[in-house]
Parts: sequence; C-alpha cells; structure tokens
Amino acid sequence: MIDKPDARRRWRWVTVLLWLLLVPFAAWAVLRLTEWNLGLYWIQLVAFTPFVAAASAVVPLAALLLRRWPVVAASVLVTVVLGACVLPRALAENNPAAAGRELRIMSTNMAVGAAPAEKIVSLARRLKPDVLTIQELTPDAVESLKKAGLDDLLPHQAGKPAKGPWGSGIYARFPLRAGSVIEYGNFRQAEAIVKMPGGPEVYVASVHPCAPRFDYKVWCWAQGLRALPAAERRGLVRVLAGDFNATLDHGPLRRLLGTGYRDAADVTGQGLSPTWPAKGWKPIPGVTLDHILADPRIAIRAYSTHLIPVTDHRTIFAHLVLP
Repeated sequence: MIDKPDARRRWRWVTVLLWLLLVPFAAWAVLRLTEWNLGLYWIQLVAFTPFVAAASAVVPLAALLLRRWPVVAASVLVTVVLGACVLPRALAENNPAAAGRELRIMSTNMAVGAAPAEKIVSLARRLKPDVLTIQELTPDAVESLKKAGLDDLLPHQAGKPAKGPWGSGIYARFPLRAGSVIEYGNFRQAEAIVKMPGGPEVYVASVHPCAPRFDYKVWCWAQGLRALPAAERRGLVRVLAGDFNATLDHGPLRRLLGTGYRDAADVTGQGLSPTWPAKGWKPIPGVTLDHILADPRIAIRAYSTHLIPVTDHRTIFAHLVLP
C-alpha cells in the first residue's frame, strides 16, 4: 500500500512539472507581444511562433486531465494569447471598395541566380503578371531570363543585379521609372514607379534585406526592413513584394504593417502557408518569409504560392485591384 505522504509528494511534483512546462510558452507569449529583442537566436526562433502556439495547447489539456485548475487557467490564457497572434492569418479579411485597374504581381527568389529561367518564364506565361520582382538576381540570370523570353512578356526593367545573393530586379509589362536602390549590408532592394495605363502610378519594391543568419547581419536585416517606405493613404500607391526574411511575428515587419500595409496571404486567409524552405530542402518546419504587401486602398482578390526547382523559396503571386 502506497504511503499517503509519498502519494501527496508525487502529486505535488506533477503540479510543479506542469508549471515548469508552461513557463517557456508563457515567456514566448510575453516576448512576442512586447517585441523585446533578445538578439540573433530569438529573431530566428520567433519565426516558428505558429508551431509554438499549436504545441502550447498540450499544457491546458494535460492540466485539465489532471485537474490542476490554476494551471488550467494560466495555460489557457497563454494558449489564447499565442493563438490570437497567429490564427487570424487563416481567416480571410474584407477588402476596400477598390474598382480601378487590376495589377497582377509575382515575386521569386532565384537562389543566387540558380533557379531555372525557363521555369520562371513558363510560370509567368501562365500567371500573366504585370510586375515581377526578383531577388538574388545575378548578371548571368538576367541573360538566362532574356533567352527564355521574359523580355517579351515583361519588357520594362529596373534594378541592380549582382554576383552572389545581393542583386534584385523589377520587370514590368508597362513602362516604369527606375528609383533608387535600398542597400544595407550589400543587399540591394530595387525600387521603381510603374506607369499603369488608365490607372495610378504604382511604387514597387523588390524586397530582400539581409538574412539574420549571424550576429553581424542583424543590423542590416533590421535596417533593410526599416528603410522600406511606409504605406500611403493618399498619393502614390505602394506595393512591396519579395523575400522579407521575416514572418508576421517579427517586430520590424509588424511595424511596417502598422503603417497600413495589408499582407496578401493574410488577407486571403493563407497567412500560414509556408514559403521557405521549399519542398525538398532542409528538414525545417516551413515558415512564411516571402510577402506581397499592398497599401490600404488596394483590394486583394487572390494569392497563391508556386514551386520553382532549385530555389529554396516558393514563388508568390497576388491579384490586386487598384483604387
């Protein structure tokens, strides 16, 4: 027969273990809400918040089965907070009453120019984008895309190709005016004004800040995101498209969204669709690093992701309606 003091001691240890299990989820929720910056590793980890939110449900379920009511109350609160951070991305939102010209935009990361140009051009023929933004665009990739026929589809170009992962470009069906290049840590984010016939001029940026892989890259990652222009509610219509190296759980991207931008995947209820790593790459849970952000006057009708061989990012596409 089990001694009653021993049974009570074991029962207390179960409660302690449940509280200990809750602590990391609670800390994650606090850090996510307050945007405290704990440096490189937190920047990398916070991208996986959707998976942490799902895993956090284990604690209230276990506490409920074991009838630890204080733990149930606390853990439900933590799970609700984490769920509130990520679940809205799976719910479609309403659009503004835009009734202007349509704008179809596509964005792809060429993995240092290695992605097959013919596959990109074939996808462009099928999706018929008016604008294509490209990241990790090399001089050789520019030539390969030309030979594959991209110039016939999108004859107007701007940007700054480069050897390595730093180049970017913008291809358009309509005339454009090249803007400056946002450059931090050698990463070049091309800008252009696309002159839409029968519609407003549209500012487009091919987004690609540094990837925060090492401590010394954190600064240029944050600066590259901060340098992107805020959304406009009047005047020039703005669209940002590319590899942000950030999810909707990263503070710098949330602050950019706070200026008024709407994420195409989030608006269409596909905000949890991963874009990196692409199928066949590292055994890492997929996260959403690539985005198309539209200013608040733009309606977002459709969004999709597409697999291109070789590159570790999925190509993204959005069908927009301008004001």
